[in-house]
Amino acid sequence: MTYDNACKYLAEQYPTAFVQWLLAVETENIQVLKTELTLEPIRADSVSFLQTANQILHIEFQTLPESNPPISFRMLDYSVRLKREYRCDVEQVVIFLKQTSSEPAFIEQYQDRTTSHRYRVIRLWEQDAAPFLTNPALLPFAPLTQTDSPAALLEQVAQQVARIESTDERRNLAACTEILAGLRFEKDLIRQLLREDIMRESVIYQDILQKGLQQGLQQGLLQGEATLILRQLTKRFGEVEPQLQEQVRELSIEQLEALGEMLLDFSTVEDLVTWLDELEQ
Repeated sequence: MTYDNACKYLAEQYPTAFVQWLLAVETENIQVLKTELTLEPIRADSVSFLQTANQILHIEFQTLPESNPPISFRMLDYSVRLKREYRCDVEQVVIFLKQTSSEPAFIEQYQDRTTSHRYRVIRLWEQDAAPFLTNPALLPFAPLTQTDSPAALLEQVAQQVARIESTDERRNLAACTEILAGLRFEKDLIRQLLREDIMRESVIYQDILQKGLQQGLQQGLLQGEATLILRQLTKRFGEVEPQLQEQVRELSIEQLEALGEMLLDFSTVEDLVTWLDELEQ
């Protein structure tokens, strides 16, 4: 979905900003882990994993509070898998984007007779807008934060976007802002305040409001997905042959996501070769 891809793009394009926001840690040594560690064949929401020197930040963006299995159980499952794979501390944060009174958005732990597991929950509509307005990487989330005057907040966000000096960054963040603002505002107001000509020039924008998932963002995520998966393969198995690298880069976004999940089951690079061969059958 469009919202999920925008969130994933922001977290993985600006990992330092997200680590500073959610962990209150100042560090440049951050690696984006491209594996979702999930048995679920279809996901409705977006997950990002950022690894610092001594822990992993697991961010889950939610537009809807209900899911199957429940979010609380999924967080427990992720935590166990991450700790088993990376042997380090895991900090988990669920970020709810759209205001709701549904109970799952207010639950911060999994609990059954023998197990208790806690994680953090951030409901954007309860957050002060100021930190988001002053950080370009978080600016697209600002329209969803707490305010007594939503229209005035959106106008303020648009003004902050217009002040971004880098043309490419301004276009990309404007596009993400427009996507996420759609969770709260009518598209006519969004178009009025966020100049449509800027949106259409963005490398991650292609007819967002009409078609949903824009080709630019999809292409950017596709390239990033392939690069980061190749990095993970190199880390686990050493240098990957150019022919295999090319095969990975030619995969679709769905195939890359599936490969990201399968990496945990690969013991040697031959497992990758077999997996790629099976795709062609």
